[in-house]
Amino acid sequence: MKLFQSIICLLTVMSCGSGIVLAQKAVISGHITTTDGKPASQVNIRIDGKNWADISDINGNYHIDVPTAGTYLLRLTALGTREQTKEVYLSAGAHIKEDFVINLTYAQLADVTVQARQILLGNKVTYGVAKMPLKNLENPQVYSSVGADLMIQQGITNFDDAMRNVPGISRTWASTGRAGDGATYFALRGFEAQPSLYNGLPGFTAGDLDPANIEEIQVLKGPSGTLYGANFVGYGGVINVITKKPYFEKGGTLSYTGGSFGLSQITADYNTPLNDSMAFRMVADYHTENSFQDAGFKKSFFLAPSFTYRASDRLTFDFMAEIYHEERAAAPVFFHTNRVDPLTFKDIASLNLNPELSFTSNDLTIKNPRFNIQAQMNYKISGVWSSQTAISRSVSWADGYYGYIFGNEQGSDHFEQDITKENQSNRVFDIQQNFNADFKIGSVRNRLLIGLDYFSQQIVNNGSGYGIVRFVTPQGEVFQVDDSHPVYLTKASIDSLLAGKGNSLSNTSKQTYAAYVSDVINFTPNLSAMLSLRADYFDNKGEKGNKEDDFDQFALSPKFGLVYQPVLDQVSLFANYQNSFMNVAPRTVYDVDGSNPRLKTFKPEHANQWEAGIKTNIIQNKLAFTASYYDIKVEDRVTPLAGNINDADQRGKVHSRGFDLDLEAEPAAGLSLIAGYSHNKIENTSANKTDFYTEKGRAPGGQGPQDLANFWGTYTFQQGALRNFGFGIGGNYAGVYKVVDNSATGVFELPSYTLVNATLYYNGRHVRVSLNGNNLLDKQYYIGYWSVNPQRPVNYSMTVAFKL
Repeated sequence: MKLFQSIICLLTVMSCGSGIVLAQKAVISGHITTTDGKPASQVNIRIDGKNWADISDINGNYHIDVPTAGTYLLRLTALGTREQTKEVYLSAGAHIKEDFVINLTYAQLADVTVQARQILLGNKVTYGVAKMPLKNLENPQVYSSVGADLMIQQGITNFDDAMRNVPGISRTWASTGRAGDGATYFALRGFEAQPSLYNGLPGFTAGDLDPANIEEIQVLKGPSGTLYGANFVGYGGVINVITKKPYFEKGGTLSYTGGSFGLSQITADYNTPLNDSMAFRMVADYHTENSFQDAGFKKSFFLAPSFTYRASDRLTFDFMAEIYHEERAAAPVFFHTNRVDPLTFKDIASLNLNPELSFTSNDLTIKNPRFNIQAQMNYKISGVWSSQTAISRSVSWADGYYGYIFGNEQGSDHFEQDITKENQSNRVFDIQQNFNADFKIGSVRNRLLIGLDYFSQQIVNNGSGYGIVRFVTPQGEVFQVDDSHPVYLTKASIDSLLAGKGNSLSNTSKQTYAAYVSDVINFTPNLSAMLSLRADYFDNKGEKGNKEDDFDQFALSPKFGLVYQPVLDQVSLFANYQNSFMNVAPRTVYDVDGSNPRLKTFKPEHANQWEAGIKTNIIQNKLAFTASYYDIKVEDRVTPLAGNINDADQRGKVHSRGFDLDLEAEPAAGLSLIAGYSHNKIENTSANKTDFYTEKGRAPGGQGPQDLANFWGTYTFQQGALRNFGFGIGGNYAGVYKVVDNSATGVFELPSYTLVNATLYYNGRHVRVSLNGNNLLDKQYYIGYWSVNPQRPVNYSMTVAFKL
C-alpha cells in the first residue's frame, strides 16, 4: 500500500512540475503527404541536434513539443525519400504548423516498406521494448527485431524459421504441443526462452504461432523482469510478438504458398477504413504440411480481426482477436540418455539415429487451439502526460497425444518410448495501466513510466498418466513390452494402454500484483540514465481443493542503464544492469531414509546481468551496428543436497557470459544486408557434486551452441528491364553443442553445421512472386535439449501474392 501511495504522490509532483514547463513550451505539428496526396506514415521528423522528435502516424500527422523558444532546423527523413529541412522560429507558447510532401507516391512508399527492412534502428522509436517511446540508441538494453517484410522475402511460413535472423538465439526443440510448455524452446544467452508475450501482454500457447498476423518479432536480450515480471521471461531474454494493426487506407494481399513435404498455405490480409475515425483489418490463414519423416503432419486455421477507433486527436481504441486451431502428429523428442548411467553412445556416428524415422503415426495427433483477445486505450492527457490501458484475455489448450523416447540401460541400444494423453486448458487474464510523461525539471529532461500490472492464470489439467508403448532402437527396430499384449501406434491401442494409468484432476490458479517505475533522465542531449524498479507480489492459490499448497512471495527487481552518445543520433556507448527472478514453490522434504516429512519454503530465484557495448547508426543512416559483452549470474537456484536427494537448499548458482554482434546495412540503393555473430559460455558454479542438472563446472542443459552466426542479403534491381526483380542469399552457422555434459554420464556433442538459404523474386506494384530454397546444401543437422532431433533436409517453396 505504501508503494502505491508513493506512486500517487510522485504523479502529483510530476504533474505540478510539468505544469510549470507547459506554460512556456511551444509546439510544432503538421501533416506529411505523398505526391499523390495520401498520408505518409512512419516518416521521421525531428529538431536538429535535439532529442525532440516524432514519427508520423497512419494519418500522416506529427506533433513535437519544444520546451524553449528559439530558432531551430526541422529535419525530415524516411527510407527511400529525399531528406528535407525547414528553419523555424518559435516563441514561448507558440503553436505553428509545418506540412511536408515527400517525393514518393503512396504505392512507392508501400513498396519501399516491403522491399527493405527499414533497418534504421537507431532512429526508430519503439514503445514495446521499454514501455515508453525510445530510440534504440537511447536504450541501454540490447534488442533485435524481425519485421514482416523480411519474413516475406524469405518465404517464411512458420514462426521458428523467422528466429534464424536474430543473433544469439537458437532452437533447441520444436513445439511439442504438450501441456504447460508445449511451445517451441529456444536458447538465448545460455538460458531457455519461449514466445510468451503478445504486444507486451501475456500470450501463452502450447503449440505454434502463425506468422500471418505478425508485424514484428522483438527479442529483448538479458533478464527483463523489471518491466515484464516473472511469468513470461527467461533469464536470457524475452520474445515479444507485435501483431498487425489497421491503417486508414484500403489495402491487402491474397497469397498462396506451395512447397516441399506437401506444404500448402493460403493467406488473406484485408484492410479498410470504415470512416475517418474507424478502420478494420482481417487476417486469415489456412496451412497444411507433411513431415520430412515417415509420419507426421500439421494442419491449422487462423483468423485475426482487428479494429481501430480514433475517438479524437487524443483518444484511440484498439481491439485485436486471434482464433487459432492446430492439429499435428509430432515426432517424439529423442532423449538419448537416462541421466544416470554412463552414455552408451558418445556421438552422432555411434548413435546412428535414422533421421527419416518419426517413431509415431498420423493417428496419434495433438490439438492446440488458442483464443486471444486484447483491447487497448491510449489517451493523451496533456502535452506531457499520456495513458495506456491494456487488457488481455487468452485461452489455450493441449488435447491429444504427447510422447518421448527416453534413455537406455547401459550398453543397450533399446530406448523406452512413453506416451500420455494431454487434456489441459490454460486461461490467462492481464490488465496493465501505464502512464508516460515527457517533461523537464530545469534543463534536465525526464521520460517517466509509471505502471500497474495485474496477472491471473488458471490451469485445469485432466490428462492421463504415462504408459510405456514399446522399446525402439535408433535404427527403427521395435520390441514389445509384452509380446502377448502388443501395443500399436493407433488411438484405440494407445487409449487401451492408458486406460489403467489414471489421470490428473488438477485445478490450480495464481495471481501477481505489480507496480513499476522507470525514468530516462537526459542530463544533456548526449548523456542519459535509466533508473527502473519493479515491486512484485506473487500469490499462488495452488490446487482449488487444497489450502496447504498456497504460498506467496514478494520480490523487487531493479534495472539501471547509462547511455552516452559522443555523436548524437549516430554513436551510443551504453552499459546496463538488469534483473529478473522466478518464484519458487515450497516443497515437502525428507530425511535420507524417507522419514520426517516437512515443508520447506524458499525465496525467489534471481538473475543479475551486467552489460556494456556500443550502438551505431552511421553513414547517413545506412549502417546500424550493435556490439555488447554481458555477464549474467543466477543465484538461489534450488538444488538437491549432497548425500540426500530427498532434501534441497538454494546453493545453486549459474554463470553465463558472452558477446553479441548485430549488423544491418543498406550500402547501396536496393541492397540490404543483415548479419550477426554471438558467443556464449555458461556453467554451473555452485551445486550438488555430480547431480545431472547442476554439477559444478558443467553446462546446465538447453543452452544451445556456444557460437552462432547469421547472414542475409538481398538486392532489388532499381531500373531497366529487371526493375522490381531481385534475389537474396544467406544462411546460418551453429557451432558444436554439448547437449549432455556430466561427469557421471559423460559428454554428448551435436556437431556444428552451416545452412544456406536463397530466394529469387519479382515484387511489382500488384503482384509478388518468389521462389525460396532452404538448406540448399542438404545438410543433415540436429538440435536438442538433452536430446537428439534431426531437422529438415533441403526444401523449396513458391509464393504468388496479389496486392490491392
